[in-house]
Amino acid sequence: MTKLTCHALTPDRWSDLAALFGANGACDGCWCMWWRHQRGEDYQSAKGATNRRRFQKLVKDGTAHGALAYADGEPVGWISFDRRTDFHRLQRGRTMRCDDADEVWSLPCFFVKAGWRSRGVASALLRFAIRHLQHEEGARILEAYPVQTLPDGKRYRADEAYTGTVDLFAKAGFKAVGARDNRRQRMRLTLG
Repeated sequence: MTKLTCHALTPDRWSDLAALFGANGACDGCWCMWWRHQRGEDYQSAKGATNRRRFQKLVKDGTAHGALAYADGEPVGWISFDRRTDFHRLQRGRTMRCDDADEVWSLPCFFVKAGWRSRGVASALLRFAIRHLQHEEGARILEAYPVQTLPDGKRYRADEAYTGTVDLFAKAGFKAVGARDNRRQRMRLTLG
């Protein structure tokens, strides 16, 4: 098995992130901007080049956070994390709202390169993110929004499970909080 290493996103890692995301911007031109769009913004018109430009500026300015997973020097996975208040869509979602958003760091999405899925990349990124947020950012509360586990061992398509799965986060110690919507469950981990 290939050894994975994880590193926090820094401006000098932008080219690795861009290579990982490829021409589609990870998924359908998102460039990890879906959760960051403000109320009233037209996401459809921002897909692609606009999202890429906006996300690249956030990375360059050091205001977008996350981590990359590498195998033999090649970027194979990504996890996004930031203060919950930086992900504007979260507070607009009926089942995602919370009263302590200013104290929370969110882990809203993953991207794992085709051929590397189901090989431990998301788990490695999640472990790295937990340690990094606790020790480097002083985070006390982490929150995620994974999809429900499907019955009978069925699997989600990659573009449906970009937030991770309940099982992935439960194995890392996250607990379900609040109501769940039709697909996602808000989960939290309190760090000591």
